[in-house]
Amino acid sequence: MFMLLFAAASIILLAQKGAAAQPVGTFDKSSDVGAVAHGGSAQFNQSSNEYRLTGGGANMWGQKDAFAFLWKKASGDLSLTARIRWVGDGKNPHRKAGWMIRQSLTDDSPYADVMVHGDGLTSLQFRTAKAGETEEIKSPLSAPSFIRIERHADVFSLYVSQDGKVYQPVGSISIPLGDPVHVGLAVCSHDDTTTETAVFCDVEIKAFGTFETKDRVVESSLETMSVETGQRQIVYRSRSHFEAPNWSSDGKILLFNSGGRLYTIPASGGTPEQLNTGFANHCNNDHGFSPDGKTLAISHHLDGKSLIYVLPSTGGSPRLVTELGPSYWHGWSPDGKTLAYCAERNANYDIYTIGVEGGKETRLTSAEGLDDGPEYSPDGRYIYFNSERSGAMRIWRMDGDSAHQTQMTNDDQYADWFPHPSPDGKWLVFLSYDKAVTGHPANKDVALRIMPLSGDKPKLLARLFGGQGTINVPSWSPDSKRIAFVSYRLVGKNSEN
Repeated sequence: MFMLLFAAASIILLAQKGAAAQPVGTFDKSSDVGAVAHGGSAQFNQSSNEYRLTGGGANMWGQKDAFAFLWKKASGDLSLTARIRWVGDGKNPHRKAGWMIRQSLTDDSPYADVMVHGDGLTSLQFRTAKAGETEEIKSPLSAPSFIRIERHADVFSLYVSQDGKVYQPVGSISIPLGDPVHVGLAVCSHDDTTTETAVFCDVEIKAFGTFETKDRVVESSLETMSVETGQRQIVYRSRSHFEAPNWSSDGKILLFNSGGRLYTIPASGGTPEQLNTGFANHCNNDHGFSPDGKTLAISHHLDGKSLIYVLPSTGGSPRLVTELGPSYWHGWSPDGKTLAYCAERNANYDIYTIGVEGGKETRLTSAEGLDDGPEYSPDGRYIYFNSERSGAMRIWRMDGDSAHQTQMTNDDQYADWFPHPSPDGKWLVFLSYDKAVTGHPANKDVALRIMPLSGDKPKLLARLFGGQGTINVPSWSPDSKRIAFVSYRLVGKNSEN
């Protein structure tokens, strides 16, 4: 049934079950997905620009979904924004309402959505393959005023906001959905004996276009995140590639690499300024401040080999530390007298240390395969590093003199890189790829994970699209409350998103 209702000088477009061919507002059709005992309905109030969607269904989870869907077909990169409010107290606190981007209308279709639950839980839900299991990335912000899901190529990202102006990133995931996709509003009662109703306000659909890979560019976002709450903040975003942020010792400045040069930016946001590194204009993403904040260690490529230098933290002429290369800096000793680094000697990559004044280097590891990413604990007792000696890349720990080399992570799902101890000596943050990924390439789904330095199972901090350059170097704020990292998107060259 399809009706036009005239009430209080407003026009309400109403679609109920069986009226799937009729448009409702900007959407083309309203239909139920999956098995529902009570059919859904959709209304559009033109004067208030609000959608009212009623739906039943047992759940949107597992391998199959059941919900009411108000949708249209769309292609290419998208940004979907709305505010949601529930009608009534609801029967089940897990009732869900939000945006859905779905490959098909089958109940086991791959999809990505952002759902606001009746109890305020907000998450990016997704099924990466047909009939696969549903997973989610939870927002640290409960019941946000505004939700937004974006699609750029195969990457889907969730953002939340309280004022509709500043949006906090929550997480990203890659799902290979082919065009066209089904895009729209969804409601599930989470109890098939009843229906629930949600009102969607400030509904906005932006279509940026369809782009071939050659027509996309990297967009980098410098972010900081509270390790206590999980809330993320974008400090700087640019359609250029930059990577590897770390903090100044006073916590006011972030330093990052772009195009072989180093840049500083206020940690609160602003405009980056190039740091004077003299002749060292082919820096890679291995750099960091000394414990007293006066000196900066960098890795600079000379004649195709990376060598380690030091210079004043405010900029100046670099001084060579390592005569042999390639050498890649990763950590300062707490007393500022020793540098720890990864180096290739005789076709094998191992962990080395050297005095900051230079001289003879000391080899700390000798296992076959790659040992990388060494960083001192704040008390200097241990060096944490990543190694593939056990078959997969894992986090390891050894005494400062190389004794007692001990494996710290052993999750079958992941390959772990670049451990960073917090300045207060309590936590270790590191980067995790899917176990199937070789090396630490760019533009992959990755996780930031955290574990106590005392030893325990790692916990997930964030899922994002990143990899090489995300968190290569010491990335903690001096007060151990936040970490800095870089996330990425592949956006259309001429799009305005």
